[in-house]
Amino acid sequence: MLPNLIVGLPVMLLCLILQTTFTFWTVRYYVRASDSNTATGARVEIWPLLIAMLILTAGNLLQITLWGALFLALGEFTEFYEAIYHSGVNFASLGYGDIVMSKDWKLLGPLEAVNGVLMVGMSGAALMAMLQRLIKKQHEHRMRTG
Repeated sequence: MLPNLIVGLPVMLLCLILQTTFTFWTVRYYVRASDSNTATGARVEIWPLLIAMLILTAGNLLQITLWGALFLALGEFTEFYEAIYHSGVNFASLGYGDIVMSKDWKLLGPLEAVNGVLMVGMSGAALMAMLQRLIKKQHEHRMRTG
């Protein structure tokens, strides 16, 4: 159990750093894009939110790749695709169970799942904050224009 924690916890911390960085960049992008947008309407204002979602998804995919690379480095998989697939299943907490890691490193699966739930949750929270900002902006526009 201890080797799993010694290997898994630093990867979790690295994922937190990546997620925080991607979230910061995304929120900054969204604020700049929505503030510079003088047009109104849901269709026009939704584009920055869609781009933000894609950036956050890319951040999550990078983390999945990081875990997959770890599984490869530990010798759990010989194919990159299988390592990434297994990592994605763990990160998303799907838990298919069609591919199982060896007993020595099996605990990394639940660690990645916990990590994934937290990081995907952070993405969802960031998107929700951006959506709330969009709703507030539209409400203020309606109040000004009557």
